[in-house]
Amino acid sequence: MPHSLVLHLIPQSDLSPNYLDGKHLHALFLSLVSAVDKSLGDRLHADKGQKAFTLSNIQIAHPQKSRKTLQWQYRQPIAAGTPCWWRISLLDDTLFGQLGKLWLNLDLNRDWHLGSTNLIVTKIAGTRQSQDVWADACTYAQLYEQASSSDRQIALQLATPTTFRQGKYDCALPTRELVFQSLLARWNRYSGMEFHDIAVDAIFPSYFDIRTRPAMVAKAKTIGCVGEISYRLFENLDAKQIKQINALADFAFYCGIGRKTTMGMGIARRIAT
Repeated sequence: MPHSLVLHLIPQSDLSPNYLDGKHLHALFLSLVSAVDKSLGDRLHADKGQKAFTLSNIQIAHPQKSRKTLQWQYRQPIAAGTPCWWRISLLDDTLFGQLGKLWLNLDLNRDWHLGSTNLIVTKIAGTRQSQDVWADACTYAQLYEQASSSDRQIALQLATPTTFRQGKYDCALPTRELVFQSLLARWNRYSGMEFHDIAVDAIFPSYFDIRTRPAMVAKAKTIGCVGEISYRLFENLDAKQIKQINALADFAFYCGIGRKTTMGMGIARRIAT
């Protein structure tokens, strides 16, 4: 069952940009896991393979501000006492089990460390609310059942730099093949409802407002794409084919798109057309 959790945080001292990168956020995530399931935390720490979770960067809370992108890098420290939030999504039921529910009961009186800064977790949201639009939960069966079998217009928001591996190099252009094959691979890996094929050739970009942006990942600069892109489904597709493509687009909210989604890249969601 995919979970998207939003943790509300308050740093107790100034939070340096040096500790806001993917490496340190990954360490904080493992600490949170170990707090409720130490053996799982140890396994994740040792695992070098496919990661069944995504992490955003720390976000400064702007409850009245609608953002088309999320913050993915900081040049200045986040001041002590600044309300922040951090989004974590979990994709694999067999790996995480009841972890999502356990985190909703995490000890809020405990301090957590991000670099040299203590963080207080004031709240964990597991369902979508007006101030927590990045929180939600839904089973894979529900995602598929609720997916439209007739909607031929799909719009996606790429909220943090999104890039794809092609051979030896990264590609920041969100082509239909790269986007939907990325979604398909994660759906087939975690859902238990494998799609054997999707009609990628029937998917065409109909609108895009995108731009390249750099992101520092593991001390290396990576170029990704942010913005909005819409796709239109053409040709004679049957209801099942349309439903599968719509299910993948809805799944983007949880799994992200492209590379380095455990480091804050590729955070995405479907938006209204």
